[in-house]
Amino acid sequence: MVSQFQDLGLQDQYVQAVRKMGFVEPTPIQQAAIPALLAGRDVIGQAQTGTGKTAAFMLPLMQGLNPTTHAIQALVLAPTRELAKQVAEAGTQLGQETKVKILAVYGGQSYTIQKRAISRGVDVVVGTPGRLLDLMHQGELDLSQVHFLVIDEADEMLEMGFVDDVESILKELSSERQIALFSATMPDAIRKLANRYLTSPEKISVNPEHITVAETVQRFYRVREENKLATLIRLLEVEDISTGLIFVRTKVRSQEVSDELNRIGFPADALNGDLNQGRREQVLGRFRQHTLKLLVATDVAARGLDIEDVTHVINYDFPQDAEDYVHRIGRTGRAGKTGIAISLITSRERGIQKQVIAYTRQPVEDSTIPTIEDVEKRREERLVKKLSDQLVAGVTPAERKLVESLSEQGLSSVEITVAAIRLIRAGESKLSKIEISEPAREDKYKHLDDRRSQTTKQREGWNEKREKRGSKPGRRGGGVREAGMVRLWMNLGNQNGIRPSDVVGAIASEVGIPGKAIGEIEILADHTFVDISEQHVHRVLTESTGKYQLRGKAVLLRLAD
Repeated sequence: MVSQFQDLGLQDQYVQAVRKMGFVEPTPIQQAAIPALLAGRDVIGQAQTGTGKTAAFMLPLMQGLNPTTHAIQALVLAPTRELAKQVAEAGTQLGQETKVKILAVYGGQSYTIQKRAISRGVDVVVGTPGRLLDLMHQGELDLSQVHFLVIDEADEMLEMGFVDDVESILKELSSERQIALFSATMPDAIRKLANRYLTSPEKISVNPEHITVAETVQRFYRVREENKLATLIRLLEVEDISTGLIFVRTKVRSQEVSDELNRIGFPADALNGDLNQGRREQVLGRFRQHTLKLLVATDVAARGLDIEDVTHVINYDFPQDAEDYVHRIGRTGRAGKTGIAISLITSRERGIQKQVIAYTRQPVEDSTIPTIEDVEKRREERLVKKLSDQLVAGVTPAERKLVESLSEQGLSSVEITVAAIRLIRAGESKLSKIEISEPAREDKYKHLDDRRSQTTKQREGWNEKREKRGSKPGRRGGGVREAGMVRLWMNLGNQNGIRPSDVVGAIASEVGIPGKAIGEIEILADHTFVDISEQHVHRVLTESTGKYQLRGKAVLLRLAD
């Protein structure tokens, strides 16, 4: 029997708040985490976004606050400003029957505004690691009274290079603190972090036998790179999409795909690192309100997004690894609704596809790309439904009189109907007659996959060596150049006050590559050396034009001498 919120040990004001928010019964992560946290235990929770984990930690966090302590008592770390804002907003709703004060602090907002809010007094601070550290170093953020810490989306923290910052914050807290760590996946680095700082944690895993969301239908389509756009358009034609997230690899590509979709009649917009905060929130607002049907996004720009009712996630460019895949498709198939995850797979991505299948333990068969005939049939089905819906509504006297008038002019019922159909279909784009040929299905990729598997083993070996040698100050890694990495020179160094996480954030955010594609970082006095995966080097050098800044200085990269 499923427990109710009042059975979990929550006080009446919080039970009333969740009822007002429309929650009927707790989700599995809430049923497990809330009693454990209320009992004062540390918790490690493995759950996807959309499983209710925010309420799972915010409810016990707020219930444990001391109303007589006029200081910050709880801290929530989030990897992105979007997630920080969402968690703070959710907490405010959950605490609507109380006087709990919650503040979100993040980069991109005025320091003055945040400092004034802190000085007026807050109970809970939700923030990104970089801005929290800046406020701590300025003496504006006193964490001496914090007894409850939440690390949300821990694997995203790792991906964005924030783990060092998280540790710096952890070291400032009292030893008498309770910690809750939540993550969709559990890489070794996150497990090690938990082992160092959590005390006998209760480990909670939602649906461990299926890492991906059970309600998500997954489809893989094998395509040639040059046929991706044509394939995407056909899929959009045959799928019933209310709102869809389309993931691409780069900022430039997000704009190109968005522009092309708009040109042929699919309302779309791009979400990438070039958008300022005002424009970004405008785009997201339209998407949430369903006035925008499709959002074409990079991984970096989409981090921290929590949008309800996304019916489709489409991997236009397949992700770099299985964990990224899980994060992407976890944005659909929520709250008991069926979601659809579509992936376009090129020949060179077959190895990653196999890793995804092995990781998720959910075999997925390759699907067949819709033909032109399939698209035409789907268009006709939609037309017939539109006509049927109108016929059900009945015929008004004015409409009957108009038809009779047209008949008196010598037009037959067939001619009138055809004219009406043509008007209805006037907005349809012209079907592209491009022939889409799928890659051959022979075992021609076997050697390529084997070679990639061997490369993965070599890299794992290098990683083990790096861990054994240990890390040096100012370095991300341990001084061993990994196979397949190229060293770049950056024009900023220690004298500019940059940290390894700044370097990772600058390159990943600017170029749109995963943080794991960035290897060893060596920060010297006036410059920095950084290793980049060879498959991303050209894109990094091309995109690094000095538009991005760190500590007020333009970031420039070139091949190291």
